[in-house]
Amino acid sequence: MIAKGAGIPLSLVILSSICAMLLYLMYGGFFVYLSLAFVLLTLFFIIFFRDPERTNAEGILSPADGRVDELKKKRIEVFMNITDVHVNRSPVSGKIASIKYIPGKHRPAFSSSTGSNERLKIKIESEDKEIVLTQVAGVFARRIVPYVKEGDFVQKGDRIGMIRFGSRVILEFSLDVDFSVERGQKVKAAETSLGVWK
Repeated sequence: MIAKGAGIPLSLVILSSICAMLLYLMYGGFFVYLSLAFVLLTLFFIIFFRDPERTNAEGILSPADGRVDELKKKRIEVFMNITDVHVNRSPVSGKIASIKYIPGKHRPAFSSSTGSNERLKIKIESEDKEIVLTQVAGVFARRIVPYVKEGDFVQKGDRIGMIRFGSRVILEFSLDVDFSVERGQKVKAAETSLGVWK
């Protein structure tokens, strides 16, 4: 399955591949390399924009595929490499209380200086608790694509958005969490439990 919001970039690269192949068939020579480059780029886009079905774990779900990069009392950060699935999922069931877009820079998402990067903050109200999920754009991630709007109710594990290319997701909790993951651990969206509310 291809991620929602991937249609335009994927269509453009497929169209470019077809054009490059037609040029190769008509003129040969250099266009064989151009054609090959666009075919490889198309394969990369298909792999990058994949959106596999997932089975929910227990407790608070990881919102993203990647590596736990920071772990504090009420905060966890997951760094998504360019090879990870970039569709983000809701860690709990609840109401989308607010969505706030914050423009900013595009520094590398793996560095500790992403505080000024472009981001989208999604506040989820779950019973008497709140989670703020922040999608952070990286050096290649030039577009955050939300799938939800204010007032929507999401079920745990529902798709809530995508960040195009390498990026980071931050979860901030209103109450303490008993984490079941460690810093440096690889996690998968929906399939990995981050822990439970204390």
